[in-house]
Amino acid sequence: ADVSIERRFVPESCPRAVRPGDFVRYHYLGAFPDGTRFDSSYDRGSTFNVFVGKGQLIAGMDKALVGMCVNERRFVKIPPKLAYGSEGVSGVIPPNSVLHFDVLLIDLWNSEDEVQVQTYFKPEKCPRTVQVSDFIRYHYNGTFLDGTLFDSSHNRMRTYDTYVGIGWLIPGMDQGLLGMCVGEKRMITIPPFLAYGEEGDGKEIPGQASLVFDVVLLDLHNPKDGVTIENQQVPESCERRSQTGDFLRYHYNGTLLDGTLFDSSYSRNRTYDTYVGKGYVIAGMDEGLLGVCTGEKRRIIIPPHLGYGEEGRGKIPGSAVLVFDIHVIDFHNPSDSVSITVNYKPSNCTVLSKKGDYLKYHYNASLLDGTLLDSTHSLGKTYNIVLGSGQVVVGMDMGLQDMCVGERRTVVIPPHLGYGEDGVEGEVPGSAVLVFDIELLELVSGLPEGYMFVWNGEVSPNLFEEIDRNHDGEVLLEEFSDYIQAQVDSGKGKLAPGFDFEKIVKNMFTNQDRDGNGKVTAEEFKLKDQEAKEEHDEL
Repeated sequence: ADVSIERRFVPESCPRAVRPGDFVRYHYLGAFPDGTRFDSSYDRGSTFNVFVGKGQLIAGMDKALVGMCVNERRFVKIPPKLAYGSEGVSGVIPPNSVLHFDVLLIDLWNSEDEVQVQTYFKPEKCPRTVQVSDFIRYHYNGTFLDGTLFDSSHNRMRTYDTYVGIGWLIPGMDQGLLGMCVGEKRMITIPPFLAYGEEGDGKEIPGQASLVFDVVLLDLHNPKDGVTIENQQVPESCERRSQTGDFLRYHYNGTLLDGTLFDSSYSRNRTYDTYVGKGYVIAGMDEGLLGVCTGEKRRIIIPPHLGYGEEGRGKIPGSAVLVFDIHVIDFHNPSDSVSITVNYKPSNCTVLSKKGDYLKYHYNASLLDGTLLDSTHSLGKTYNIVLGSGQVVVGMDMGLQDMCVGERRTVVIPPHLGYGEDGVEGEVPGSAVLVFDIELLELVSGLPEGYMFVWNGEVSPNLFEEIDRNHDGEVLLEEFSDYIQAQVDSGKGKLAPGFDFEKIVKNMFTNQDRDGNGKVTAEEFKLKDQEAKEEHDEL
């Protein structure tokens, strides 16, 4: 009689069947035909591990295992001549016994095996693959050949992070991860001699076990990596590129290599504003923001040693490569002054604006990216100021100097000469560079510096008497005001343009009313020239 085999369970997929020379791990129950059990691997809590077809088993078992798949169950009857024959085994198996075995195959490999890699998902784009000495972050499920899970990074809710190819991993993993792209998914099957060998790991993994890792690669870099710049979109006109010490305003989306978004300035609806090259941002960003133009878009890829390192931060895991898609809104340097470009100058341009002049002009105000902030054209009336009197931001006072009527200019004002770090709530962003297109329409010449009123001709020698209409030796504000008004009306005197008449007159009166009692006496009364003279005399 020969061995009788009944295949009680055969799995649907059977990638590989036992051949002589293979090593197997299996569970079994051994019984006599009457059902009496004489042996069981289950009682020992470990599989039976052995080479097939090398005479390490009874002949009937060597035959019965051939052709089996992992997870297949066979019921085997072995006649005595293919078992322990007429001798039996003293105290265990009587002579001439037929043996029944219920066998379940758990594992199967051959000493000629190599690591098997099966990629079941590959992303369309794969700019880079895992090489020896790269550092990677991946998720995995680890199972035995029969599908039993022994370990999973998903259950720990954190990736496995390691160098590849330098002996940090079992040899089969060091090999099986090579050539992977970020986003790729692989099954890596490893024979025990490239895994934990004869001893296992002393915990979950028994000796001589084949391992199957289902791996997805999330992240990949090399310690030698620098910052990478990609997908640059540079505006056609770029007159200036950012340098160390410049202050930038930019928008960004921050993602991990697998596309996970960890931060976005757009979601906060405001730019990120910082100095560049000064250590205010991570090293990779300090470098990646150099050499940009206003309006430029670029992708900055930063390895963890130039990012948040092994610790990570917030939503950013340790050892993560960072991808920033940025859009530069504007930049300036604290040393910048106002930049003036003359777009049109009339042929007759002799009278130039100066401090104290009263100017009427039209303007369009915008940000460097072209966003319109404000325009006098839309209001249908000019903007009127006294130049150099602090009625506009410092940069505007500078930008309107030495301009003639009809001239058109573009004035670029850095924030420290504009609205500063705070900007104007709801109108001008903080630290924004401003662009004004200006056309000067009217210019009324101002008075010399420090004067609010000047005489056009000779000054009357009896000035006080003329002002003191009721000749009581005291001049009140009303008398003073009426007198100045009369001088201006008759063209004998001129007031500083652009100011409120009452304010100027009150100001002049207060200067004369030295004791502050609301009246000016002849003793108190002096002209500006006289004041200056007396001071000089004293000096």
